[in-house]
Amino acid sequence: MINVKALADAHYDELVKLRRYFHEHPELSNVEDATCDTIQKKLEEYGIRTEVVEHGGVFGFIDNGPGKTVLMRADIDGLPIQETETNLNQKRVCVSKNPGVMHACGHDGHISMLLIEAKILQEIKDQWSGRVIFMFERAEEGSDATQHLMPYLLKQNIDYCYGTHVRWDVPAGKINVEKGAAMAGGFAFQIKIKGHGGHGSRPDLSQSPIDCFHAFYGNLQALRMRDVNPLECLTLSIGTVQAGSAYNVIPNELFFGGSSRFFSYEHAGKKFYDDFLKLLKNECDNYDCTYELVRMKQPLLEVRNNPVCGDYARKAVAKYLGEDALYDVEPWMASETFGLTLSLFPGVFTFTGIANKEKGCGGNHHTPQFDIDEEGLRAGVVAGVGYTLEMLAAKPEIEFKQNTEDPVQLGLRGM
Repeated sequence: MINVKALADAHYDELVKLRRYFHEHPELSNVEDATCDTIQKKLEEYGIRTEVVEHGGVFGFIDNGPGKTVLMRADIDGLPIQETETNLNQKRVCVSKNPGVMHACGHDGHISMLLIEAKILQEIKDQWSGRVIFMFERAEEGSDATQHLMPYLLKQNIDYCYGTHVRWDVPAGKINVEKGAAMAGGFAFQIKIKGHGGHGSRPDLSQSPIDCFHAFYGNLQALRMRDVNPLECLTLSIGTVQAGSAYNVIPNELFFGGSSRFFSYEHAGKKFYDDFLKLLKNECDNYDCTYELVRMKQPLLEVRNNPVCGDYARKAVAKYLGEDALYDVEPWMASETFGLTLSLFPGVFTFTGIANKEKGCGGNHHTPQFDIDEEGLRAGVVAGVGYTLEMLAAKPEIEFKQNTEDPVQLGLRGM
């Protein structure tokens, strides 16, 4: 058996160095140019062939004889958040040097893990056969790059895929492999309701967008109960409502925005999305208003693990890290573009633990207090390499129904 843990230990210093470099130099979605350049140079330094998909990201390829093809993926963009000098209870080991931009979701950890995984697999080429593709995805937070990536991926003859996300509530050194959906699908909405304003003394001469929204929102809550099987999970929240500025004037417009999340597009998300739009149209008609979809994409698909791939991932964690490294946790209600990739190829999406209260690591994602216990990344590298080796060796034939949606349209789904 290949001692993957020893290999990860041998590269731990470089893993940490990479993570701290990317953490100190975060870039927002769609402008990750310096990040992509650094990734490409590192892959080529390791002797790995690269390709760049414009607006999509960087790819590395190890073509190593006959066998199956495994796609391994990391997302690379940061967030528009001003980082604090301290995490939950102490000074950080490194801080962003780009004001107002922070790797507050852990993508710096994802990049560094995948680079080291690529380096290890390149170094032990004599011990496996097949093909491994490394995908460094731009603009995951903006859901923009996937429209360029999905058509490209379909040309690569991929057999299995793998991704991971660091997680704030999983202890460092532990790995979670969910059965079924690991992360939610969902859709966001930003909508204007347009009516006809007027003086508050004569509401009969106006078409109030506030009255229209009130009716829509009330019926929307009931719609959720009518549309969704009680055994399924679907959340709905309104985060902003803006209308008017004077107490005695009915405004012309109302703006509102929010989001919905679900663990099954097929059984919950699709019908709710369609009926959401029907209800909006009906209520606007009832109140003589119109509406504008300022932003509302087709729903993002849930991140659903293939059962066969999930079994291999759990076996790999137990084999290379030990049974006690497997950790149970609830599925995560956040969303991830990797759900689109998993609709094209059988695969698995794991959670890599990075929580450590003593080090102050445990702040939630997308907050200024978020931080990574770098020890957790070592276990993530072992899990990723271990899974890939197991799949390349076993070559399981998996019954899988591939998403036949137009790949560009599939890639346009998002929050």
